[in-house]
Amino acid sequence: MKIALIQMQVLEKAKEANARHGLELIQQAAGDNDLVILPEIWTTGYSLGHLRTEAEEMDNGFIQSLRDIAKENRCLLLPGSVPMKHEDKIFNTSIAIDRAGKIVNVYDKVHLFQMYHEDRFFAAGDKFNCYELDGITMASTVCYDLRFPELYRHMALAGAKICFVVAEWPDTRGAIWRLLLQARAAENHMFVVGVNAVGVSGSQKFFGHSMVCGPDGRIIVEGGTKEEIIRTEINIEEVEQVREGLNALKDVRRELIK
Repeated sequence: MKIALIQMQVLEKAKEANARHGLELIQQAAGDNDLVILPEIWTTGYSLGHLRTEAEEMDNGFIQSLRDIAKENRCLLLPGSVPMKHEDKIFNTSIAIDRAGKIVNVYDKVHLFQMYHEDRFFAAGDKFNCYELDGITMASTVCYDLRFPELYRHMALAGAKICFVVAEWPDTRGAIWRLLLQARAAENHMFVVGVNAVGVSGSQKFFGHSMVCGPDGRIIVEGGTKEEIIRTEINIEEVEQVREGLNALKDVRRELIK
C-alpha cells in the first residue's frame, strides 16, 4: 500500500487559505498513492474562537469536495481532523473516506487536552470503532489520544492492523511524540501512522516529524520540520509476520479488562 503523509503548515486565523492549500496538497498526493492522510484541525488550526461559524457539517460543500477528490482519484482519504458540528455541539472529528468517495467512519476525539482548554470549545466523543478500507482493518485517533494506551490496545484487540494519529503536536514535547508512536506500534504489533503539522500558531511551534512505525516498533519513514508530502509503501502482511514471532495480544487477560 502506497501512502502519503501530508505534513502541512497550518496558518493561524486563516481558514479559507488553509482549506484551499490543504485541498491542493491532497490533489498532489492522491493521484499516485493508495492512501492520503492530513494532520489535526488543519482548516482552522488552534484559532478556536470562531468555531460556531467555521465548523463544518457533514453534508456541506467542503466535506463533499474531499469525497470528490477520493472518488476522482480512486484513493483512500483520511483528511486529518476538522471541527465538525453535530446536533449543536462541535467535535474535533476525523473521517475516513473510501475510493468511491463514501464516508466509512466518523471519529470524534475522545480525550480533550485540558491544558489547552479544549473542553471550552469541543465536546468529547464517546465512541472508538475500527473500520475497513480496502479490506484492511484500521482505526483513527487524534493527537492527545496518543497518551492513552488503552485506546490503542482496544483497537488492536478489535483487529486493527493500522492506526492513525493525526496531530498538532508541539515542538516542546517532540521527543515524546516519537517515543509514544513507536511504543503504540510495538506493544500492539500494528502499523501506527502519525501525521503532524508544522509551523507556528501564536507562540506554539509544531514539531512535524510525521512518521510511519512498523508493527515491530521501528520507524519506517520520518519527516522533518518543514511542510512536505512524505511518501512511503507498507506491506500489511508484516503485521501477521511480527505476530507469528511474538504476539502479546494473545496473552492479554481480557477478563480483567473493565
